[in-house]
Amino acid sequence: MSRAVIIGSGSCIPPEPVTNDMLSRIMDVSDQWIRERCGVENRYYVEEGTSTSDLGMAASSEALKMSGLDGNEIDLIIFATMTPDYYFPGCGGLLQSKLGINNVPSFDIRQQCVGFLYGMQLANAHIRSGLAKNVLLVGAETHTGFMPWTSDNYKYLYGKTDKAPTPEEYAWNTRFRNLTVLFGDAGAAVVIRAENGDRGVMDCILHTDGSGFDKIHVPGAGFNRRPYVDADQIEKGEHIPVMNGMSVYRNATHCMFGVTNEILERNDLTMDDISIVLMHQANRRINERVQNMLNIPEEKMIHNIHKFGNTTAATIPLLWDECVRTDRIHAGDLVLMVAFGAGMHWGALLLKA
Repeated sequence: MSRAVIIGSGSCIPPEPVTNDMLSRIMDVSDQWIRERCGVENRYYVEEGTSTSDLGMAASSEALKMSGLDGNEIDLIIFATMTPDYYFPGCGGLLQSKLGINNVPSFDIRQQCVGFLYGMQLANAHIRSGLAKNVLLVGAETHTGFMPWTSDNYKYLYGKTDKAPTPEEYAWNTRFRNLTVLFGDAGAAVVIRAENGDRGVMDCILHTDGSGFDKIHVPGAGFNRRPYVDADQIEKGEHIPVMNGMSVYRNATHCMFGVTNEILERNDLTMDDISIVLMHQANRRINERVQNMLNIPEEKMIHNIHKFGNTTAATIPLLWDECVRTDRIHAGDLVLMVAFGAGMHWGALLLKA
């Protein structure tokens, strides 16, 4: 039976980094305050008008180039994002059109920070069942759409105007700082091919517990309202995500620790057998805690949140692409991918490179 093997990867990072000191110009934060809480030093924001599908297209082009496949050899597209260009339709069809790929089926999935793992399982299932041979899987986000800042605030952040935020704007921006400092924009993609042999996806375990949805979610702009968005919701900031940080920390560490042990035990492996760990980059403190709980050696644990922030569905493919291009992943390596995110969703995946 064929296995799902990653044969190409690519990423797209916006051109201008946004430092912690730049953010301190528009809200009450400091470089030290941000680093101590989450480990983020830089993140990247798209220019206004650049969409999630644009990032996905650029990343996909790089992944296809590495894979050696032509776009029209792709027979399935999976697009993971929580920040689509439009409420509907999803980004899968938009990406298919922008890449000029034939009318292949396209899935849009919304498992937030665990979207890439859910996408990998979906791709693997299609390949193992014979429904697909070559799959394009994308994770991309433009989190800047969630940011509560005005156009002038953005210009002041970048040093393009002397018009500072008003005291009211500064206070408004500060209200959401525990989330806004975390996130960055990025796109990443992998091309997955059906191959015989021992390479590829070995196992995947996914979990969901919807009872904890309100620990991190967007309270407004949903169809439990009529209309689903209105001026009152915007005025209250209900279109911006809210998070119970301590609860998320506890759940993330517990669930990622548990699912890692679960997948290792199910495959009769230990951490000594794992070559490299790609863990979702939501918060450096969460990952360090899980690393310590699992006794993962430093040389096996890859971090890039300090460079890019939390890029949600893009984080794990971004890590993969970075590791491949810097020769951190080699043929035959046993790679462990682990993630936790809003939903609540979490999971782990084992793959032989």
